[in-house]
Amino acid sequence: MEAQVQGQDYKDVYYGMKERNVKDSTDKLTAAHVTIAGAGGLGSNIAIALTRIGVGHLTLIDFDSVELSNLNRQQFKLSQVGMPKVTALKQNLQEFNPFIEIKTFQTKVTHDNVKELFADADIICEAFDNPAAKAMLLDAASEFFPDKPLVMGTGMAGIHSSNTITTKHPRANLYIAGDGTSKGAEGLMAPRVMIAAGHEANMITRIILGQDDI
Repeated sequence: MEAQVQGQDYKDVYYGMKERNVKDSTDKLTAAHVTIAGAGGLGSNIAIALTRIGVGHLTLIDFDSVELSNLNRQQFKLSQVGMPKVTALKQNLQEFNPFIEIKTFQTKVTHDNVKELFADADIICEAFDNPAAKAMLLDAASEFFPDKPLVMGTGMAGIHSSNTITTKHPRANLYIAGDGTSKGAEGLMAPRVMIAAGHEANMITRIILGQDDI
């Protein structure tokens, strides 16, 4: 008997889930490895987008646990409050797509561990909510992995116009999504955070499929 998923032949499920993907994208997406630093508002939404389209290998890194205040914008459930974010997110992602490999690290990213944590990544995705952490990862990735694409986010707070969030390409292998100005102190809401996450996820998808322009 063929292996089954939810009572259906796994091949039917696997290919059925990809039926509406862009033509000839499956093999490249399946082979890709994206490492996401941060599993909060940006990271959880980015991970879901990449999981749904079938990016084959994801690594999730975050030191934090799910809190009630996360639930207004982060892709966790009330029942997951108190769980490590990477554990809860992996649990959710596996429900969306059981065919991808997901590795998790519940740890804080520092300059000293960047070289180890991101060694296997084809693309590095920054999804922190701390400006100092963003700057640290940019510096470390530029030092250790100058040839790897780095996709970052900055400026998605408040309820400003959606149209102020864009993707910029300031230098080779660096992409930054957001408005670049709004600060988290004014409040973070799901819609704008998801828009910025969508920009990051879409840029990552384009890079995987060989389109590195903006």
